[in-house]
Amino acid sequence: MSVARLDKTAMKISADFNGNPASHKWPQGRGIQTPIRATGAGSRFLQVGHDELRSHRRVPTKPMGAKGENIPVRFQSVFGIMHLIISLGIILVMDKFLKRAFVAAAIKFPSALFGMFCIFSILMILDSVVPSTAMSLVNFFEPANMFIQRWLPLFYVPSLVVLPLTVKDIPAASGIKILFILVGGWLASLSVAGYTAIAVRKIVKTETVSAEPMPKPSPFSQIELWAWTGIFVSSFVLAVLYPTALGTNAKTCLPFLLAATVLGYMVGSRWQSDAKKALHPIICCILSADLSALAYGYFSQSGLDAVLGYYLTKLSYNPGAGDILMGFLGSVIISFAFSMFKQRKLVKKHASEIFSSVVISTIFSLYSTALVGRLIGLEPALTISILPRCITVALALSVVSFFEGANASLTAAVVVLTGLIGANFVQAMLNKLRLNDPIVRGIATASR
Repeated sequence: MSVARLDKTAMKISADFNGNPASHKWPQGRGIQTPIRATGAGSRFLQVGHDELRSHRRVPTKPMGAKGENIPVRFQSVFGIMHLIISLGIILVMDKFLKRAFVAAAIKFPSALFGMFCIFSILMILDSVVPSTAMSLVNFFEPANMFIQRWLPLFYVPSLVVLPLTVKDIPAASGIKILFILVGGWLASLSVAGYTAIAVRKIVKTETVSAEPMPKPSPFSQIELWAWTGIFVSSFVLAVLYPTALGTNAKTCLPFLLAATVLGYMVGSRWQSDAKKALHPIICCILSADLSALAYGYFSQSGLDAVLGYYLTKLSYNPGAGDILMGFLGSVIISFAFSMFKQRKLVKKHASEIFSSVVISTIFSLYSTALVGRLIGLEPALTISILPRCITVALALSVVSFFEGANASLTAAVVVLTGLIGANFVQAMLNKLRLNDPIVRGIATASR
């Protein structure tokens, strides 16, 4: 049996084993034994057979070190943590470097988006030249991507936590108009994206390609829940007794406000799917953080508004919990490059439907929002603030930075609220619109 044939056989056995591990029974008290027979000149390099066995090589079931010793589990955990820190650190440093470079060069284009395109282009070039190198690069950053995916909703929460401050100066009538544009615009954008995708699919007539399976982040453990609870209680008591123990009010409040946000997300994530529809994990985050801020404002006699100001200061030298969380937004955009690369076959196959639908629905969303805002008499500054309601927070904040007088906090809040509406009602609405094609449903959902 040749080496290539051996590899194929091993892959087949591995796939079969992964599919039904219970059907494979190994001898008790023995390692997995692979008979190996070396041959002389003129024969194949490596042969594996069950006959004429000369020796058996015992394959250990535990990881081995460089010198053959078993690697303890604790060392594997340490290596895993170091791998996460290094891979995530590289993405964070890249994001900060690009931001500073773009600011120094007075470039208005979103730096994180540029970084995403650069990484994706590099991966595609490597994949065409040295595919193994491209996959090695993707695998190296996998811990960072899984970390971002696991905590992704938290990075969008701060704008909604401080929503009471954001809407404080917005008249009630204007708030109703914004909600009207938000709900109606979401439905309109969903319809435009869906029916555009259907029209393009009828023209190009491409066959549906299944998406590559994506790994899911691990659920939150009881230990994590208790650890964050301990951080919350201890830091809350410290902040009440010594409001400037860490130098400033914002820094002192940072640990318990961050812990409150994380705990809200953990608790909300553990609920059943039906309960999540009524009370989404992001809503749990907001309630947990705001109630904690309210409690601290009461005990410290500083008031809710002051504590929410500590939550999101927008000052690099005096950050709050919200500033720490929103600091990951650029890294989220950069990490999309790896997700796009993993789904490159799907994107390439359905590029016509994807890009045409996204472009048309985005243009429709921007111009329809501006038009409806003017027709119903919404203030120009508020209309500008909600223009990029259909794109992700990091990009939306970059878009509104082009305009004078825009309320960035309102922009972020509107984007997240649009996402919450989609998360709860998109499947039912797609069924009502009879958009049953999986590619169309995916495009419409993403383009909302």
